[in-house]
Amino acid sequence: MSLDKILSIAGKPGLFKLVAQTRGGFVAESLIDNKRISVSVQQNVSVLSEIAIYTLSEEIPLKEVFKTMKEKENGEKASVKPKDSKDKLEEYFFDILPDYDEDRVYASDIKKVVQWYNLLQEHNLLDALSDDEDETTSDEEE
Repeated sequence: MSLDKILSIAGKPGLFKLVAQTRGGFVAESLIDNKRISVSVQQNVSVLSEIAIYTLSEEIPLKEVFKTMKEKENGEKASVKPKDSKDKLEEYFFDILPDYDEDRVYASDIKKVVQWYNLLQEHNLLDALSDDEDETTSDEEE
């Protein structure tokens, strides 16, 4: 499954898998507890494939950040915990993305990226990152 089907819903913890579309929105399934919820089009929803991290020179797609994390962690969970100190999270993120923009990427953003990475790793959804490369490019062109 690609990151095109993985969602972050404002006000809801964790990540969700897009299950089906409805007239007024869609049905999403939580990766945390597998509960299904109905999401209206008015809710603030972000698709992970469209999220990017600011660096000093450009924006790096979240998928690339996850790939780097996966390589650093050898496919295991992140070595830092989302509840670690701000300094520890920033130090970890500098290892992953040395030129990330400290003024626009907050500790809370890093915490979310680590949580999401761990959740995707737990559900074996990181394996799809390398397979998605061509698929994502063709989807964006449409």
